[in-house]
Amino acid sequence: MHRSRSASGPRVSARQERDFRALMDLAHGFMASQVLFAGCALRVFDAAALGPVDAAALARSSGLSPRGTRLLLDACAGLGLLQRCRGAGPGGPAYTNSPLASTFLVAGSPLSQRSLLLYLAGTTYLCWGHLADGVREGRSQYARAVGVDADDPFTAIYRSEAERLLFMQGLQETWSLCGERILAAFDLSPFRVICDLGGGSGALARMAARLYPGSEVIVFETPDVVAAARTHFPPPADEDGAEPRVRFLSGGCGVGIWAQSPRPGLSDRRDLLLRRVRGALRPGGAVLLVESVLSPGGAGPTRTLLLSLTMLLQAQGRERTEAEYRALTARAGFSRLRLRRPRGPYHAMMAARGGGARARIDIGGGEVTSQTGSGTGSEVGTQD
Repeated sequence: MHRSRSASGPRVSARQERDFRALMDLAHGFMASQVLFAGCALRVFDAAALGPVDAAALARSSGLSPRGTRLLLDACAGLGLLQRCRGAGPGGPAYTNSPLASTFLVAGSPLSQRSLLLYLAGTTYLCWGHLADGVREGRSQYARAVGVDADDPFTAIYRSEAERLLFMQGLQETWSLCGERILAAFDLSPFRVICDLGGGSGALARMAARLYPGSEVIVFETPDVVAAARTHFPPPADEDGAEPRVRFLSGGCGVGIWAQSPRPGLSDRRDLLLRRVRGALRPGGAVLLVESVLSPGGAGPTRTLLLSLTMLLQAQGRERTEAEYRALTARAGFSRLRLRRPRGPYHAMMAARGGGARARIDIGGGEVTSQTGSGTGSEVGTQD
């Protein structure tokens, strides 16, 4: 015997209604991100920075569909990226940037994240389209997403000059927001040399040079990246006209180190890299690791869990807990790792070289240990 239902269907509780709305927000989240990405790609926010803009005028000046432009502008306003002006002219309603867009989406803003968003809209978004395949196979999805299959993720990231420059600019924008807090999490002034391994355009290194003028600051990168940094990312002058003292050195970075063992596993590569770094440090040296760290047990935060999936899809890696980073650095011979949590998306961790009388040093009442970074940037400090 079947239970009868009303003609209108099963009853839906208030909780189920809330859950359904939450489900739809998750299901349609990619649409909101695409509105953001399209606004950046079509320079909507740059146009609105010059004054109120309407769909008809923007369509004429940019060669866009008037109808499509109006739909995009309305969607941007609905998401809080644009603000609709009162009244409407012959071209329809006009729009101005919201404070969020003025700060983060306008090219030329000191805190602009436009290049980072365009990188996410391209390579990262394509890889995420193959998330189920990545989970099924446990490997990078570059081959499906962009047609590049390589053990080294940077072969795909730097697959063209345009892609390399966009990635470098995106990292530079990230450091404009949180780089100084990361570098100030530990006092690096006692270190005579600070070396940023895989330092890209040198943005983080230049911040280090300003914060610690008594240290020699070096960026170690592949020859192609060093050439691109010198050509496309000239250092800005300080207020007194002097450029921060940063020296670029070119070499194999992690790629050359990884090549020493035939097609090693990812854990082998990390351990080998850290051991090589430790071997290059003098007693008292340190390595700074800059990462988004998972909470104990790996249950959160959500942003780090999503970033961990990105690492799977683009670098065949993952994010880790503090305990896992302690084990990772200990295997390479580093002393006790310390973690600090400056405001922002990344944490700073330091581990000492170990194996010498000066492997641990006290600075400002706190024990500073050597520092290591794998994905977002790493500084290696040596102390005379």
